[in-house]
Amino acid sequence: MAYKVKFWGVRGSIACPSPDYMVFGGNTSCIEIAIGDQVIILDAGTGIRMLGQDLTRRGVASATLLLTHTHWDHINGFPFFGPAFNPVFQLRLMAGHLAGKPGGIRGVLAAQMENPTFPVPLTAMQGVMSYQDFNAGETLTLTDGIVVRTAPLRHPNNATGYRIEHDGVSVCYVTDTEHTPGQPDDNILRLIQGADLVIYDSTYTDEEFPAKIGWGHSTWQEGVRLCRAAGVKRLAIFHHDPNHADSFMETVEADARSAWDGAFAARDGMELQMGSAPQNA
Repeated sequence: MAYKVKFWGVRGSIACPSPDYMVFGGNTSCIEIAIGDQVIILDAGTGIRMLGQDLTRRGVASATLLLTHTHWDHINGFPFFGPAFNPVFQLRLMAGHLAGKPGGIRGVLAAQMENPTFPVPLTAMQGVMSYQDFNAGETLTLTDGIVVRTAPLRHPNNATGYRIEHDGVSVCYVTDTEHTPGQPDDNILRLIQGADLVIYDSTYTDEEFPAKIGWGHSTWQEGVRLCRAAGVKRLAIFHHDPNHADSFMETVEADARSAWDGAFAARDGMELQMGSAPQNA
């Protein structure tokens, strides 16, 4: 069964619609994983708008949306996700950081679509919607034998890392998370062990990191260290800082590839057929 990964948004913190961000992209976090007929969406940043248009064009009737957390750059594209307004579209939304909190994931998504901050309420989404709050660390089972392993991440207000497994192929999504220098995160190491691909929060460089401690993000160098320690095949540098324009990102990618040939920088529109080299769409 085909296993495809497509990056619809790779930027962190805020979208960057500018000529200086044309190569690597300016949309915030959103990734599509298509396993056969099953569509799994990771986060709902601004990239989810174009993903929604593509799902409609393809005639996709259902999807599962896994949210790492609900900071704005990971959910502010959700009100523009067109399929959710289609009465026949089925959308399962899941999050691992709000279990036991009033309203859960539905309450957070509804709140960002309330007056006076947004004119269209969540109830206007006439799709068949279901909401599930779980505890990060649980293992989830989707249809067609797809297993989703989860882990808690170090981030303000908490976040969840994901490992999506099917038929011997595993892709991990680990953002937003902050590392402690010299102390690899055991939760992450267990989650990514032997993975085919790890998409990792590489917001900063090691040189920038000391001034950003407490902000909840990591570096591409830490991503390389973790992936090499865990026997990972490839690392996608992800969640690019909004101050890192194309010229900066080209240097980051070159430096990362020099450090480890399994690393590359994710770009908006990039597709990976698992088992092949990454290509730009």
